[in-house]
Formats: sequence, structure tokens, C-alpha cells
Amino acid sequence: MNKTALVVGAQGVIGRNLIEHLRRLDDWQIIGLSRRGGENTARLRHIAVDLLDADDTRSKLANLREVTHVFYAAYQDRPTWAELVEPNMTMLRNVVQTIAGVADDLRHVSLMQGYKVYGAHLGPFKTPAREDDPGHMPPEFNVDQQRFLEAQQRGKRWSWSAIRPSVVCGFALGNPMNLAMVIGIYAAISKELGLPLRFPGKPGAYDTLMEVTDAGLLARATVWAATEPRCANQAFNITNGDLFRWNQLWPRIAKHFEIEVAPPLTMSLASVMADKEPLWNAMRERHGLAAHRWSELSSWGFGDFVFGWDYDFFADGSKARRYGFHDYVDTEAMFKGIFDDFRQRRVIP
Repeated sequence: MNKTALVVGAQGVIGRNLIEHLRRLDDWQIIGLSRRGGENTARLRHIAVDLLDADDTRSKLANLREVTHVFYAAYQDRPTWAELVEPNMTMLRNVVQTIAGVADDLRHVSLMQGYKVYGAHLGPFKTPAREDDPGHMPPEFNVDQQRFLEAQQRGKRWSWSAIRPSVVCGFALGNPMNLAMVIGIYAAISKELGLPLRFPGKPGAYDTLMEVTDAGLLARATVWAATEPRCANQAFNITNGDLFRWNQLWPRIAKHFEIEVAPPLTMSLASVMADKEPLWNAMRERHGLAAHRWSELSSWGFGDFVFGWDYDFFADGSKARRYGFHDYVDTEAMFKGIFDDFRQRRVIP
């Protein structure tokens, strides 16, 4: 049975990898939504749309009657947790209400969440986090989005799923939450300046237990949950399946970049990288790198956020395995593979 996926947030690290996975499957047509659109290819067309604008959303999506599955991975960044709620709720509401009103064969809406559901962004939280853990004090748009979907779905033929990855790692430009890009650019600049690679986070963060989620694995899990009937109206933690400590992984990352490692030194990447654009432009010319703008390449504030987690950060991924998803990714190999991909794309030297 042919299916049509509407990938919302098609240019982000999650959306890009989801589209690539769907393109490898023969029975999917794909429509990508983003603010800047994209290049149409076989079985894939892009639509540029402002999802914060209800009128623009309705006008651009009103004819998408063929959509069977919505994969929602859009995100609007804001300075505070409270300010995140309104734009991120508005975008989801505009998409779901429009598509549910025109797509007669809508079967599933997949919502991309994260560990904010568990309060992981606020401070130390119960680990391993489980999908049925009790909630926490709002504001939290991830929780509000799920409640909205639950309310919209009642009495409908379509179902929903909530996918909860850890920090997602993969390739995307202009993404506000791309840890691999943060590390890759930071390591490249350290090497260019003849410096060792120092972990820049809080002292305790170097020693805590961590996990991340490969974007490719996340794509496979998202499609699995959207098409497996047993997963209807369920939430799933999706992780690589292993744990690590930066104090063990960081020296191996330094070795991969062929630079020395030195003891951690707590510093704000947002501050120390604020003057590095001229240096990067010179590196781009000297090494023949792709002509990406400095602002596209990394989000130093997100790096500071992740490297500031001086508490354990991981969830229980066994529910997905019990329901039938068994993919696993080795995290060290994942990081090395992503850095090699950055080099092939001429993002870093």
C-alpha cells in the first residue's frame, strides 16, 4: 500500500535523515516542509511555508489530500523555556488541523520530542528515564504538544506516536541543536591554532554517564513506530543503545582529529568562539572548504548547554525493543563516521 509522508522540518538534522531513509523505501512519496524549501527530486517535493502563519499554512497545505503520515520534527528556538511554548504549539496546531481536515486517508502523526519531557533540561532527573515517568512543572512545549495530539486524535481513525531521542547527531546546516557540528568545528579550530582539544564543559560533566541518538537510527525508529500497529498512541525513548563518559570518548575524538588532548578547562564556547569568524573564513579559503556561512555551521550555545550537564543523562530504551525495534549504533563509531562525512562534504578540513 503506497504511503505519502509529510516531513515537517525537512531541513533539520532529524528531517533530513528521515527523508533520506524514506527515499530508500520504495513505497513512499515524500513532501518536505521548511521555511526555505528545497530541491525537488524523484518521489520528493519541497514546500516553503511559514508554519507560524495560519493563513500561509492553510494555503500551502490545503491541497495535500494524499498525505497518509505526518512526521513532525519542526522546532523554533527561543531564549526561555516559557517562550518556546507558543511558537512550537502554533506550528504543530497549524499543520495537524490543516492536514487532518483535508487528508481523508491520514493514518498517523509522529511527534518528535526529547528528554525535556522528563525535565532533563532543568537539572538532575531520574535515570534511566522511562516513558511512564511522572511529569514536571510547566512550561514545557513537548508535553503540551503531546496533549494536543491526544485530544485531536480522540474519535479519529489516525493514531499518533511520540518519539523521544537523546541528543541527535547527524548532518544539517543552520540547526540550533547539532552537537556533532559543535565538536567538529571546535576540534578543527583547535587544530588550526595548534592547541590540544580540551573539554570545555563543567568539571562534573566530563565524568557523567551520557548517551546520544544517531540521526539515521532515529529515522528508522520513527518510521517503524509510525507503521507498526502495536505502537499506536505510544511514546518511545530512542537511543543508540550504549552509554559513554566524555572522559573516555573525548581523547578518542582528539585522536581522530590527530591532535593532542589536555585536561578539561571550563569555558563558554559562545564567548570564545565569538571572534573566530575571520579565522574560519581564512581556513575555508586555505583548505578549500564549502562556502557555508559561519552562522550556519554551529550553535555554540547548544554546545555549552550539553557540556554543562554535570549529571547523568540517559533513558531506558527497552520499551522500543519490547515492541520490536532492535537497531543499535556504536556511539564512538557514529561520531567518527559523522566527522568523516563532514570532511567529505568539505565542511571541515
